[in-house]
Amino acid sequence: MINVDKTIISQYCSSPILVQLIKNMDQYIDPRIDIDNFYNFVWNVDTAQGFGLDIWGRIVDVKRTLNIPNDPMCFGYNEGLPGSYCFDDQSFYIGEVSTSVYTLADDAYRKLILIKALANITNTTAPALNQLLQNLFEGRGRCYVNDLGNMQIRYTFEFLLTSFELAIMLNAGIVPKPAGVQALLIDLELPVFGFSEAGTITSAPFGQGTFITENSSYVIN
Repeated sequence: MINVDKTIISQYCSSPILVQLIKNMDQYIDPRIDIDNFYNFVWNVDTAQGFGLDIWGRIVDVKRTLNIPNDPMCFGYNEGLPGSYCFDDQSFYIGEVSTSVYTLADDAYRKLILIKALANITNTTAPALNQLLQNLFEGRGRCYVNDLGNMQIRYTFEFLLTSFELAIMLNAGIVPKPAGVQALLIDLELPVFGFSEAGTITSAPFGQGTFITENSSYVIN
């Protein structure tokens, strides 16, 4: 901050009472803490909270509410398939959920804001989309874009996405893709069943790796 002594005009600088009053006032209105708080809670999207993230949401044009489809699968018996699972796989049925629209917590909303911000400026080339994924999911595992041909691309995650991450990728309408191209998504927990030619990191034999199920693949809206 500036030296307050340099702001006192000469006719007052010899008055100890006035000088002390000015120095006291300087301490009372010291803006450094407020500036730091503004940077941490509003300006820096990585640390912004509450209303700070709401401001960022308005800037990039994305709402805090998100439609997260409810998982209809619950504990049941074989006769109930495909809508039932066994112990340790699904919870008991608790009745119809009144809504599937949720207000995102700060961490989830921050992820949505970052995806939207990057979607606003990306050129939707494979290198750009891969960089977007690496920035958003750093440290989570491998994730990348496949060019499937026939005007299709696929976002591949070699780890399982959380429910809100999956909802953001599928239903928020903000995931970037080239014009006229269908985007798919697959998330899976490696290794899955496969042959040795695929490598031991991504595949495993019978009894060790599971099959990729249809529930692992999605179409991005």
